[in-house]
Amino acid sequence: MENTGIIEKYNLDGYKLEKAQRQDLRQLLKICRDNMDTVDEVLVTKAFKLCYLSHKGLKRASGEPYYYHPVEVAKIVAQEINIDDISVIAALLHDTVEDTDVTLEDINFWFGEEVGVIIDGVTKIAGVFKSRDSKQAEAFMKLLLSMAEDIRVILIKFADRLHNMRTIQHLRREKQIQIASETMTLYAPLAHRFGLFGIKNELEDLCFKTIDPTSFKFIARKLREKREAREVFIDEFMMPIGRQLRDQEFNFEIKGRPKHIYSIYRKMQRQQKPFEEIYDLFAVRIILEDPHTKEDCWRVYSIITDWYTPIPERFRDFISVPKANGYQSLHTTVITNRGKKVEVQIRTRRMDSIAEKGLAAHWKYKEGEQTGSETLDKFVSWVRDVLDNPRPDSTADFVKDFQLNLYQHEIYVFTPQGELKTLPHGATPIDFAFEIHSEIGERAMASKVNGKMAPLRQKLRNGDQVEIITGNKINLNPDWIDDVVTHKAKSRIRQFIKQKQRLVAEKGREIWQKRADRGKIEISDQELTKIAKKLKFETTQGMFYELGIGSIDVNAVFKEVKKFKSMGRLEGEQSESATKTEEEIQEHYINTARSFGDGNALVLDGELGNVRYTYANCCNPIPGDNVIGFISRNGDVKVHRTLCNNAQHLLKTESERIVDVQWAKNIGNKFLGAVRVIGEDRVGMINDITDILSKSMSTNMKSINVTSDEGMFEGIITLYVDGLDHLFKIMKRLEKVEGVKTVIRYE
Repeated sequence: MENTGIIEKYNLDGYKLEKAQRQDLRQLLKICRDNMDTVDEVLVTKAFKLCYLSHKGLKRASGEPYYYHPVEVAKIVAQEINIDDISVIAALLHDTVEDTDVTLEDINFWFGEEVGVIIDGVTKIAGVFKSRDSKQAEAFMKLLLSMAEDIRVILIKFADRLHNMRTIQHLRREKQIQIASETMTLYAPLAHRFGLFGIKNELEDLCFKTIDPTSFKFIARKLREKREAREVFIDEFMMPIGRQLRDQEFNFEIKGRPKHIYSIYRKMQRQQKPFEEIYDLFAVRIILEDPHTKEDCWRVYSIITDWYTPIPERFRDFISVPKANGYQSLHTTVITNRGKKVEVQIRTRRMDSIAEKGLAAHWKYKEGEQTGSETLDKFVSWVRDVLDNPRPDSTADFVKDFQLNLYQHEIYVFTPQGELKTLPHGATPIDFAFEIHSEIGERAMASKVNGKMAPLRQKLRNGDQVEIITGNKINLNPDWIDDVVTHKAKSRIRQFIKQKQRLVAEKGREIWQKRADRGKIEISDQELTKIAKKLKFETTQGMFYELGIGSIDVNAVFKEVKKFKSMGRLEGEQSESATKTEEEIQEHYINTARSFGDGNALVLDGELGNVRYTYANCCNPIPGDNVIGFISRNGDVKVHRTLCNNAQHLLKTESERIVDVQWAKNIGNKFLGAVRVIGEDRVGMINDITDILSKSMSTNMKSINVTSDEGMFEGIITLYVDGLDHLFKIMKRLEKVEGVKTVIRYE
């Protein structure tokens, strides 16, 4: 029904925008015209007016007018995703239903039900992630359900999150960490699965910049320092190739840009190498303009390998066998005459569009091209498959499985009939069997890989041809849970394990009931729960399971019950008291977290509100590191480095326990740090290193572990330092020792 009051209040047809807003609108419309085939400018203008008027007077944390945010989100949708004008309109209005007096019925009346469905989906997701349950599996499920209904819902949510991350500096530190962690956990992997690599890379870099600004600035500075030399090198590298391509009348564009900062950081961590020893800091991309085809990509590859020597094991053909998200490109790494390795990517303009915009680009092609439709439908089928399969009881397990399937590298294997199947790296024939059909996975007895019998737990490789041999009954093995990587296989095996555990627990309950009947004793479920906890079980179900498998004697349980009964309710009263203490502790640390959330920060080497703190042994933070605190169950604060694996896990599972912590300006304590030193093995090397540490740097060592092999040595030195600056000075001094090749901080 038409809402006359709202229509009269906003008067969208008659309202005249002010000069500043007219300029914002013109800019948005230009972006739409430049990036879209058709644009309903009248409807976009109407949506802009409603966006401005409904949010008028509201401010963001930065102090800017609130309407800036939806306008910027609409620009991202138009320029970086550019599906259609409906998405731009929905982006402009994505916060209206949630934050203003405009209703979904008003949206449907003004802009049609298609826009209304998208905004409704975005609003539902927003409601989930504003709650304290943002880490729960239900949030993921609602997100997937909205995606399955209209894929534009999640695309707008990507744009919304990207702009929030671009402006995150205006929020409190602990809030920044929470949002960055959630973005790294959910949105970046989803963008990867969608093939939105441009957005995925920027999200990761912004999260990295938020969580560990020191490391981010270090790598960014190093890239800037080498920019001019990199550009000169790329020009020299491409000069002979470009000349030959022009001679053969290719129409092309060449891009040479560095890898994104977070990927460089991850490579430094994985390889335990300093920035200077990471060779593939950038990639050269050759984009062939229309109407060039994939055959032309192979011709370009031939020209490149005529000039430079390719490294065979670094060649990837994603044109003949595209990734699951439709990504197509030829990748090769070649060696120049000076011995420098260069990664080269070759693709057409259409392939480049899909590489940057992934399934968003496929959405545009869905009506006109079968290949786009197949890729998009395949993704939606994957989403529905996740929804249809049993969910594990543990939300942490679900999230872990889901992310694994989003972010893992892919391998390509074949059925005996030659049908191509895409699986995550590390998949086994068991995963392959479940990929074919759930019943095949459940009844798998053996497998053949490339025509030969192979264990079901064997890891598959690219190009393997796999055949599954099945039996007539279910043959699931609980031990398979550690050998599978796909969500489908893990969830079904977990369900099977739970079923078996329930059957065993029922058997244990029967054993207990018979013993209780013989002893003529009665006990309530509530009292039995207290007995189970006294025997160190989390639940009575756990106790019954152990009874069922014979791990505990039923007479031991009976003895505890008799003791409990003979003492009246004393044991029960103690248990209730303990429960109350736990609740008080829980309330204490939540209240402590709130006090920090009000803008306070625990100053390390000082105290706020008599809060005790300790440094986490898992990451050994030192002054100068970016750190966060987590409130323990007893109210103490444990200080971690922000990129510590344990800290990242806590951010995902218990983000409400985050507190802001800061280093004091002058700390007199010594802290444990570690460096990794690699160099040529020679007589006196260790003496030279220890002399520098003890004499020149006046530094005490805790330990030194050295290994030597084929004339090279590697040492891990643990030492006491004042802070990060002190550690960096030690590293620079060690780099000057004769024969030392590499010095990095040891993680």
